Amino acid sequence: MNEPVIIAGGGIGGLALALTLHQIGVPCLVIEASRDMKPLGVGINIQPNAVRELFDLGIGADALDRVGVQAREWALVGLNGKEVYAEPRGMQAGYRWPQYAVHRGELHMLLYRTVLDRLGQESVRLGVKVEGYSAGAESVQVSLSDGTRVTGRLLIGADGIHSVVRAQMHPQQPPIHWGGAVMWRGTVRTKPLRTGSSFVGLGTHRHRMVIYPISSPDPDGSCLVNWIAEVTMDSAEGWQHDGWFRPVELAHFVHHFEDFRYEWLDVPAMLAQADCAYENPMIDRDPVDTWVQGPVALMGDAAHAMYPTGSNGASQAIVDARVLGAKIVRHGATPAALEAYDEQLCGPVSELVLRNRGAGPFGLLNMLDERCGGVFDDIETVLPAEERREFMAKYKAAAGFAMEQLNAAPPTIEEGAQVRG
Repeated sequence: MNEPVIIAGGGIGGLALALTLHQIGVPCLVIEASRDMKPLGVGINIQPNAVRELFDLGIGADALDRVGVQAREWALVGLNGKEVYAEPRGMQAGYRWPQYAVHRGELHMLLYRTVLDRLGQESVRLGVKVEGYSAGAESVQVSLSDGTRVTGRLLIGADGIHSVVRAQMHPQQPPIHWGGAVMWRGTVRTKPLRTGSSFVGLGTHRHRMVIYPISSPDPDGSCLVNWIAEVTMDSAEGWQHDGWFRPVELAHFVHHFEDFRYEWLDVPAMLAQADCAYENPMIDRDPVDTWVQGPVALMGDAAHAMYPTGSNGASQAIVDARVLGAKIVRHGATPAALEAYDEQLCGPVSELVLRNRGAGPFGLLNMLDERCGGVFDDIETVLPAEERREFMAKYKAAAGFAMEQLNAAPPTIEEGAQVRG
């Protein structure tokens, strides 16, 4: 068969899959609804397990340093501004690969340019959306929004939280889940905190800021800093606004953070200098029992949209692409490869979705709030160091980036591996 693998969606996960399929010798076609690829979004983190996969795709530190910065520390700070927990990250912690804080849009465009360079302009069709599919025993017919149909060996739904492919695969799925948390996100050019490349979570599990740099410093020491302001509200009546992502004025939300003023950080003053501000609810989808239906599979947010509390979304989409590629190397571009992919990832990642609803690594702030309301003199009397370390170790193991296991793991796809036949 000469039909390509059809990838519905040209986001980070879909493009990582296109690069993976090209690497292993499988033709593919990306169908993307956007008419133009633009560097949209703000900051995200790429964990070492996903950076390893990008390196194995030939996207190395030189390229990633141009779209972000290597993270050196992850820290939680209580409501009174005192440190709760801190640990080194990436290569500072002993990983063989760094962790990156990047501008989501710049990483997306890096992947897009790489796809066009390696696979050619014809590998991505813009301005067209996958609207449905009809699966056969050895191929799948895909209906597009322009009235045409394409035939593929497989269809991979990488079309996000509003996935059309998932909706057809699971027509009885519940609506998007919103637990009450609202986020305001943006960037500001300022001097970074702590190590100069620290991810800082500040406040409580219901009322917090997340702050981290996403560029290298300028000569004056300033850099582009990503910030997220978050408040949990009553979600009984559901999300009351049209759309899930909208620009807002600072006055819409800054009053929630008037008391976040410390010797080392004045949050209202920082927000007043912000380049932009966007509002979106923290949403996910209930897990499903399978990501596969014959020659059709889901990946990325289409498979496992999750709260961004653990910086797992984009990282897991990249890992999905690589695991799927590894199964295709072993089984060919067949439904058997999709079944093997589903068996390896669906259960564990679905558990991670639910774990992130419980605040993910920010669960330490839940514990702190229960014991002292987020205000303390000596953290050791409230949350002893061993308890904090054990909590974080369990989360990293669940998320797939526990250091010892990752450092010792063989490549997901062996160098030079090709699909035969």
